[in-house]
Amino acid sequence: MSSGIVLKELATVPSHPSLPSIFTAQPQARARLRDFFSSHIRNPNTRRAYTGAVRQFSSFCAEHGILELSQVEPMHVAAFVELQLKTQSKPTVKQRLAALRMLFDWMVVGQVIRSNPAHAVRGPKHTQKRGKTPVLQADEARVLLDSIDITSLPGLRDRALIGLMVYTFARVGAAISMRVEDFYVQGRRGWVRLHEKGGKEHEMPTHHNLDHYLEEYIAAAGIGEDRKGPLFRTARGRSGELTSNPLLQSDVWRMIRRRALAAGIKTEIGCHTFRATGITAYLKNGGRLEIAQQMAAHESSRTTGLYDRRSDQVSLDEVERIAI
Repeated sequence: MSSGIVLKELATVPSHPSLPSIFTAQPQARARLRDFFSSHIRNPNTRRAYTGAVRQFSSFCAEHGILELSQVEPMHVAAFVELQLKTQSKPTVKQRLAALRMLFDWMVVGQVIRSNPAHAVRGPKHTQKRGKTPVLQADEARVLLDSIDITSLPGLRDRALIGLMVYTFARVGAAISMRVEDFYVQGRRGWVRLHEKGGKEHEMPTHHNLDHYLEEYIAAAGIGEDRKGPLFRTARGRSGELTSNPLLQSDVWRMIRRRALAAGIKTEIGCHTFRATGITAYLKNGGRLEIAQQMAAHESSRTTGLYDRRSDQVSLDEVERIAI
């Protein structure tokens, strides 16, 4: 995405028609809101989610006659949380409350309001020991990779991309942001450089299958000399010719669903499926959780544990004992 498009997107956040006057009536609050979304929230996915939270809360305030930020009290934020819990999941409500806390803190620092009305409001309790991401069995992942027609450039690209997410546990955002130079040789081994969330640069050696997928794709695409260009590129129509534009996350999601359908896989998988699939396969084959944590670039092993689905098979075996 070009800098011009980014600036245009950011400039429209505080003046969005669905944001009522509570955040836009005062020039100081409006400027502070713009700076919050443009300079303080850098991740586009977080920005999108937090914009939605602010929009929801602004509408709630307008419905209840709260027209100025100085009128907002903790009981208003608490009532908003309770209302959200009627229609939204607990993680969603917790995220929206976190967005309001952060934004109100930003307003306090900017001297728009005196105190943060969301600070004392408690969010819903939510404990998750198992992730909800759909996971493929190792043989299913193998079937999916083998089913891809690699006589075309898009096929070689898709196999390399899916292989990257499986064998490195990479998030789709890190995968599609890779440049050609982020796949390189070191010590006679292929390595990948991933730019993960929070500005973390994560490097790891490639599995021999992934090494083969990437080398074959780059050679066929003829992009080896374009070191600064995107590694995974869009295709031009049905010609199979690759452009110089990087794939978008929505492109990858549609590709995955299309490939899964063609391979006869009924599980409704998505981009994150391959991260969970790779971690589970690694742990099933004797891998250690702390090493999986490093490979996935997780801050906590508890996060990595959410992707461990080894217990799924145990549960299935027990269910089959009901011999009726």
